[in-house]
Amino acid sequence: MAEPSKLQTASITMPENLYLDEHHILRTSARRFFEQVCAPDVEAWEAEGMVPREIWRKAAELGFLCPTIATEYGGSGGDVRMSTILLEEQTRAGAVGFGLGVHNDVVAPYIEKYGTEAQKARCLPNLASGKWIGAIAMTEPGTGSDLQALRTTAKRDGDNYLVNGQKTFITNGQCADLIILAARTGDGQAARDISLFLFETADAEGFSRGRNLEKLGQKASDTTELFFDSVAVPAGALLGEVAGCGFAQMMERLPYERLMTGVAAVAIMDRALEHTIVLTKERKVFGQAVIDFQNTRFKLAEAKTIATIARVFLDKCLRLELTGRLDAETAAMLKWWTTEKQCQIVDDCLQFHGGYGYILDYPIAKMFVDGRVQKIYGGSNEIMKEIIGRAL
Repeated sequence: MAEPSKLQTASITMPENLYLDEHHILRTSARRFFEQVCAPDVEAWEAEGMVPREIWRKAAELGFLCPTIATEYGGSGGDVRMSTILLEEQTRAGAVGFGLGVHNDVVAPYIEKYGTEAQKARCLPNLASGKWIGAIAMTEPGTGSDLQALRTTAKRDGDNYLVNGQKTFITNGQCADLIILAARTGDGQAARDISLFLFETADAEGFSRGRNLEKLGQKASDTTELFFDSVAVPAGALLGEVAGCGFAQMMERLPYERLMTGVAAVAIMDRALEHTIVLTKERKVFGQAVIDFQNTRFKLAEAKTIATIARVFLDKCLRLELTGRLDAETAAMLKWWTTEKQCQIVDDCLQFHGGYGYILDYPIAKMFVDGRVQKIYGGSNEIMKEIIGRAL
């Protein structure tokens, strides 16, 4: 007998072209926003270590917040293709420190999928309007990709849970108004002891934010530590109503998050090639253009081939996601392979820039430092290979 998910999606017919006219219109609007509104201020954002709230509000006015969330909650009612276009254009413009991905593709979907009607009605319109900025707090010092090892606790105390613990590497952590918080509600160490909470940061006694962490790249993204000292979180903030569902919820959503990491990786490959091809045609060495050397052409030919294969694999994964068939193993393959090849291509392209490739004024240098984390977050690439290996 076919699996239920396959029965439900068997009748879905994908268009021959993955993107429709409405998506091309969105891409034009998104490109204008990221190139004209965001890109000119990236340097200022990096100096500040944060993207101004007015940019979030402008993105909301254009319908760029919560694109996959139902219109009844203030979203655009779209699908993964809308998120893909926004992420590709953001990457193309070099505005990668703007934490839209966490807000749009992690926080909001968790709430729409697992939240109660009251939770969705309260949280999603605030996220879609830009009034609230969202973050997710899973990682802790010493845990990283091992989510079952988290030590933050949430103990029931009457109508509240008292939360104690520490989180780190939290994107949007300094400015977040709403945080999806992973904590241990059971006394054991099993996955069933983990729950998720919708934690509103305003006036939360016992909650504090640490320093804005100084990172290798993506410096416009506020990334911080969070501290919880007997913080009272209402029982009604438990995501999914029943305690102990958190680990299963995180595992179910991770393939989508890894798909979006693959989207960014392929976009970085394309951008690196675009800039490098232009530069090697203009830059002269020993009286001839760099691209006229056979080594240059061969290296770029290899990179172009890899980027093309990556795009085909990505499109396949997008189609699988659209029909409800993207599994953890395939998503792990995409995340691992595309981020590895992204770093390889960017490194090769940087080499053709010579000394200028080491200067942060040049986009290729920013791609090098901003993109390196792709192999780490969303589950390290070593974990991706473990997921694939276990399915053999």
